[in-house]
Amino acid sequence: MSVHDDISAVQRCLDDLNRSVSRLEHQLGGALEIRRVRLDADHLRESVALLREAAAGPAAPRRPDLVTISDAPYDISLWTDSDDEGLGARDRRAP
Repeated sequence: MSVHDDISAVQRCLDDLNRSVSRLEHQLGGALEIRRVRLDADHLRESVALLREAAAGPAAPRRPDLVTISDAPYDISLWTDSDDEGLGARDRRAP
């Protein structure tokens, strides 16, 4: 039996458990004991979901989209406000 089949079998058993717990809740009301059983069953369901994700294996790493950068020179007008960006003015020296 494969891991996927085993996890599916556990999931079916948990579904049966949840149905049984629901019937007990209906018969016994909201007693502390049945609430604890409900919480434990919910935790089991979450744990099996995590186990299913782990068994699926890691997702293939996604390659980032490549950006082509042209070799053509930049337009000089892009740098006219460079004094405001902390690069200094062309005709002055740093102190």
